[in-house]
Amino acid sequence: MLDLQPLVVLMEVERLGSVTAAAERLNVTQSALSHLMRKFEERHGIKLWTKNGRGLRFTQAGEHLLALAQRVLPQLDHAERTLAEFAKGRRGALRVGMECHPCEKWLSRLTPRYLAAWPDVDFDVRTAFRFDGVAALVGYEIDMLVTPDPTDVPELHFVPVFDYELVLVVHETHPLACAKFAMPRDLLEEELITVPVSAERLDIYTKFLIPAHCKPAFQRTAESTDLMLQLVAARRGISVLPDWLVREEGVGLPLRSVRIGEHGIFKSIHLGIRKGEEATAYIAGFVDLARRPGGACEANEAAVPA
Repeated sequence: MLDLQPLVVLMEVERLGSVTAAAERLNVTQSALSHLMRKFEERHGIKLWTKNGRGLRFTQAGEHLLALAQRVLPQLDHAERTLAEFAKGRRGALRVGMECHPCEKWLSRLTPRYLAAWPDVDFDVRTAFRFDGVAALVGYEIDMLVTPDPTDVPELHFVPVFDYELVLVVHETHPLACAKFAMPRDLLEEELITVPVSAERLDIYTKFLIPAHCKPAFQRTAESTDLMLQLVAARRGISVLPDWLVREEGVGLPLRSVRIGEHGIFKSIHLGIRKGEEATAYIAGFVDLARRPGGACEANEAAVPA
């Protein structure tokens, strides 16, 4: 059976770029670490890496074991943390990752209800919008992924929990404010305010502008949806946001929501879960809360006019 320690060393060498740095990170001497890896190589009759200038280059066997380490070690780390939670009297730990800014607003409304319902579950949220959420979920870095863009991955199961429409947000005096819907050419002279992700991950581009071979005159990004709404209210540009968020966060601002295209762009917030974990009580409990009528987003009666 393979020892785990050499796999840990491989991970650190690949991450830090040298045996010296890996030894320092693992709090052992370089000679001790080199001896450990040399004995491993002798036992299995392989070489794990070769010198490449001042750096190292993994052999085919080294690459194979590194890939194994990257799959297995996060799962063992996850199991160890879960056992630690059991030892503390908790049922487990739920780490939620998010791939979209509006999802943060949605989750912030659901979290208090979940914490009250599951006081014995450790709960954590990763709000890194640029990270690869699917890879993090498959690799056991998180336990649930909140995303509007589910993918077909054999190891994962995605559950739709909340439907919404993406709308164009404009100032109430904007020429489009009275339009039934906007067309791609209507954005040619506009400054579009978006969240800070690539155009390939923005539906306004992939489902609306790019197919029509159009693009806005200018594009800028804003780190928060609150700032996006304030910029639009100040006539600094137009934006695209979920209809429910505009209704809730745009109250009192001089804004109008306009349908994107004649048929609109409709989306759903999904919860991604590793297959086989759907029946875990505290995970199923989160999904149940999210899917209840009204979900985490109840429409505000003082809605921004369409």
